[in-house]
Amino acid sequence: MFQFKSRHASRLTSSLTYTLHPLLALRCSFPPLQTLAAEYPAQTNYLYATYNGTETDVENNEKGGVMVLGNGAYRIGSSVEFDWCAVSAIRTIKALGKRGIMVNYNPETVSTDYDECDQLYFEELSRERVMDIYEQEQSDGVVVSVGGQIPQNLAMPLHEAGVNILGTPAPMIDGAEDRWKFSAMLDRIGVEQPEWMELSSIDMALDFADKVGYPVLVRPSYVLSGAAMNVANDAEQLSAFLDLAEDVSADKPVVVTKFIKGAKEIEMDAVADNGEVIAAAVHEHIENAGVHSGDATLLLPPQDITSYTRCRVEEMTRKIAKELNISGPFNIQFISKGSDVLVIECNLRASRSFPFVSKTMNAEFIEAATKVGSFLFIQVFVALLLRRYC
Repeated sequence: MFQFKSRHASRLTSSLTYTLHPLLALRCSFPPLQTLAAEYPAQTNYLYATYNGTETDVENNEKGGVMVLGNGAYRIGSSVEFDWCAVSAIRTIKALGKRGIMVNYNPETVSTDYDECDQLYFEELSRERVMDIYEQEQSDGVVVSVGGQIPQNLAMPLHEAGVNILGTPAPMIDGAEDRWKFSAMLDRIGVEQPEWMELSSIDMALDFADKVGYPVLVRPSYVLSGAAMNVANDAEQLSAFLDLAEDVSADKPVVVTKFIKGAKEIEMDAVADNGEVIAAAVHEHIENAGVHSGDATLLLPPQDITSYTRCRVEEMTRKIAKELNISGPFNIQFISKGSDVLVIECNLRASRSFPFVSKTMNAEFIEAATKVGSFLFIQVFVALLLRRYC
């Protein structure tokens, strides 16, 4: 038996130190995709990973650069909007003179066009595969905030393995994705939200629902497009939805909140630099809260909210951005009814509305998000982005 250690292991944790039999020592190699059916040598930078190769075919004299994780498969709630964000990030990285490395496995995307980036890996978005590529490229860091929920869910596993997560720190991402941590944080900083409790038992959830009154909303953590997020109108529905939420989010907290009928939903798409908001766009849903934002009709600029409501939304946004030390894109969802303005969710990544907001305001939010903070340590001028619709 012997220890195999990457020559770049000083940048990684002990989780990348393997104890292997000499005959079983496996290293990932990266041959190019045979775009010419192997009849002629492929000269593209279109690469895939294999454990069956003996050496890598990557002639890569340049090391370093920034890895961008794409959105993966298209499905309800994750579509071309996130690909637009990933491509915008890669183009900005290249324009700034850095190597752009894309990891994605969806052939129906612009981000997997081999001429969009300096190195393209047509590979799954998993901790193991990203680590293989990270070592191969000796990357300066990884962007997880422009490809939707799949890259976002990798933030903590990659951080724990020693990867440099660019932008908002991974523990802060976890603080927003984990429903219990986020709700507790809102209480701590004095930001209003619907009444809530963490699921510790079905009996306690039923007691909570009796106390605040039905309907209540079941909210699992680390999910996209409201997976297993359901409104329960009675005890029978609540029990069934809690079982479903635990199946989807087995090792993450599930929170139950009071569902407020007839409330207006408002969203804030924004970019922050070390906790300071530098670009913001408020838009409203035509449909009442309860219709997922992926299915809702958005209005920008908003037409039916008061100046008081808008000020409250902006104030809450600044508090949350500062507390989570956000550097990069983020999205916060609010509900408003009467004079009450409440936070219901925060995603420390680009949302599906970022492309539409950028085009409507003629201001590239993803370009700014890629430049600011700890992405590339470059000062960015955002005077254009500070323009708001009032």
